[in-house]
Amino acid sequence: MRPIVCIFAVIIFTTVASGDALAHVTLAIQEAPAGSNYRAVLRVPHGCNGSATTAIRVQIPKGVIAVKPMPKPGWELRTKVGDYEKSYEYYGQTLTRGVKEIAWTGGNLPDAWYDEFVFRGRLPDAPAGTEVYFPVVQECVKGVQRWIAIPAPGKSAQDYDEPAPGLKLSEHPD
Repeated sequence: MRPIVCIFAVIIFTTVASGDALAHVTLAIQEAPAGSNYRAVLRVPHGCNGSATTAIRVQIPKGVIAVKPMPKPGWELRTKVGDYEKSYEYYGQTLTRGVKEIAWTGGNLPDAWYDEFVFRGRLPDAPAGTEVYFPVVQECVKGVQRWIAIPAPGKSAQDYDEPAPGLKLSEHPD
């Protein structure tokens, strides 16, 4: 009988722990090759303390270039463009400017519903194991959730109440 109780305890703990993880805005795919083109899917599982989501804003980290957001029916899409910290070669072009922030606004995502917000871009050429973070601000009818905490060295996203969605870079296949 005792082993069965232990198994149920592990199942309950795992369910509660994974429910916590799903309570945050996260990336659907959390690992991708460095220097590759990446389709980012931001998962928004709830509103702000029961209030509907009306805007999602994501900040594009340094080194992520050629970003293009996907329009979302019922939402207004805006981008902020700025200078890159250096120039990048991308499909025969030299890029010096690009999208630094994406905002989907004016929508209505009830707290009880789930949705995804999509964009694509080229990931930085960085060593395998490097983490790239996409800070997100979720605005609601009542309140705001700031998923912007980037883990300090020696910490992980689980150490923060409002962690930024993170992506681990793996070795590029070339």
